[in-house]
Amino acid sequence: MPKGLKRYYGQGQLHFVTFSCYRRLPLLGRVKARNLFVKELGRVRREYGFLLVGYVVMPNHVHVLMSEPKKGTPSTVLQMLKQRVSRGMRKDKKLATPKGQLPLLFPKFIADLPQFWQPRFYDFNVYSHEKKKEKLEYMHANPVVRGLVKHPKDWPWSSFSFYAKDEKGLMEIDVIDL
Repeated sequence: MPKGLKRYYGQGQLHFVTFSCYRRLPLLGRVKARNLFVKELGRVRREYGFLLVGYVVMPNHVHVLMSEPKKGTPSTVLQMLKQRVSRGMRKDKKLATPKGQLPLLFPKFIADLPQFWQPRFYDFNVYSHEKKKEKLEYMHANPVVRGLVKHPKDWPWSSFSFYAKDEKGLMEIDVIDL
């Protein structure tokens, strides 16, 4: 573990985690890739028993607001999630260059990359209702800030539709009051 990095588990708090694709490449730039990520997130959620309070899948990174799992720790959950998405993506041998990317900057095949994800992840303990709201607003605004859509409602790979329209969206969200 890098010097000075501490994880605080076992306190019953939510965890706002962020992790990125290898070298911040848009490896989740395709609809198919983001859908695979959401599918695996649901699968890992069921197996490890954590509550999902919010999420957004961006082309080159992901934010998740989650509880601690019944089985393992947030670290083990993310390890499993990253592994499964990476394996699923590597099974898809052909990877088209996402729109707007220069072919020289983006690998033709994911299998040509040494890894799919950057090592590690950023973890912030969410300890109050105000922090929960702040993190949800931040993640839901992300696609707008990055210029992917004009409004968060137009980005289906997030929990925005649950909070704004009380709709399920692509993934069921757990309501938690802090």
